[in-house]
Amino acid sequence: MRLWHEKLIHLLPKNQLLGQHRECCALRGNGWKKKHKTVDYVFTYSPYHLFIYHVLVMEEMEKRGYNVSAEWKDKNYRGRTAEKYDNLKEEIIGSPIYKEHNIEYLADCIENLRDKGIHLVVEE
Repeated sequence: MRLWHEKLIHLLPKNQLLGQHRECCALRGNGWKKKHKTVDYVFTYSPYHLFIYHVLVMEEMEKRGYNVSAEWKDKNYRGRTAEKYDNLKEEIIGSPIYKEHNIEYLADCIENLRDKGIHLVVEE
């Protein structure tokens, strides 16, 4: 369970990209606030941050020709079984979306992928 550094989203292989979409769906839904050491930092932010991150993932999926359920493009949607937000407050969010996604985190993500046999070249 991990959110890849946002600079990697457009470089992720199919399995990691689609896995990231599933991860975002789970976290936005009933997984919200469920403890997991790798993603606990996400819960210190408004759920709107996760929505914005998920939008990046969904946009990349669509660029590659994958279909994304329209419901997930609604900031208030949380999946079929989780209660929708009542007009989740929008915020101006910079980059990176999560301050934890710093240069060290980027290096950790690249190394994690390399350990899986995935070699990415990230341009600054």
